[in-house]
Amino acid sequence: MSEDIDQALDGVGPRLRELRKQREVTLAELSAETGISVSTLSRLESGARRPTLEQLLPLARAHNVTLDELVDAPQTGDPRVHMRPITRGGMQMLPLTRRAGGIQAFKIILDPKAGRSEPTPQTHEGYEWLYVLNGRLRFVLGSHDLILQPGEAAEFDTREPHWFGSADDEPVEFLSLFGKQGERAHFRARPPKKG
Repeated sequence: MSEDIDQALDGVGPRLRELRKQREVTLAELSAETGISVSTLSRLESGARRPTLEQLLPLARAHNVTLDELVDAPQTGDPRVHMRPITRGGMQMLPLTRRAGGIQAFKIILDPKAGRSEPTPQTHEGYEWLYVLNGRLRFVLGSHDLILQPGEAAEFDTREPHWFGSADDEPVEFLSLFGKQGERAHFRARPPKKG
């Protein structure tokens, strides 16, 4: 049993380095995010130091992965994604993906009060695609002020000032695919025609 634990802990360093590089975060930035010194992070990534639970918890949180993923724990057979919702200013974001980097998927639920305020468009790096499931989404993008209905989608470069909220007194649910480095989601509308 201790051999399995040793193997799992030996694999943590390379996984930590890979997750940090996928997120394009420096050791100094990760140190500021986790409270773990740069030298300790460097030793953990190189395998020169074994991680403790007190170090693994903030690292898993920072990289948005589970402890099981971080230590490569064996699969339990449960295929469900168990992610914690993130709530900010009337918006509840439910992560639907677990991997760090690349395109991230979220289900977002907006409280109707979140859309009743004056729009305050924001910008950031990335590219986003969204699809309205329920409710009416008020979507401000640059000079456009749109209302998206269930079944409607939008895609945009997030460097363009944007904001969204409920268009009325009902909650809004939508799916969001977001690529931090500006990755665009590629969709195939129909299967290719056969010769």
